[in-house]
Amino acid sequence: MTLDKVKKGQQIIIRKILDELVRAQAIRFGIAEGSVITCQEIVPAGPVVVRRAKQEIAIGRNLARNIDVELVN
Repeated sequence: MTLDKVKKGQQIIIRKILDELVRAQAIRFGIAEGSVITCQEIVPAGPVVVRRAKQEIAIGRNLARNIDVELVN
């Protein structure tokens, strides 16, 4: 599943960031493969807002489509 498909409140693990440019941008914000994040909000026709620790980051839908994730049980 990709990040653009998650629902609000779901906790997920970043499995793979497909695009090198997207990977570099994500690392700048402290999100890397293996990171556990929570989906805070899905803005209709807009970004996916995720939270890691006490930081919230809005990730555009196009970028979110390049991030493979897995739900945490």
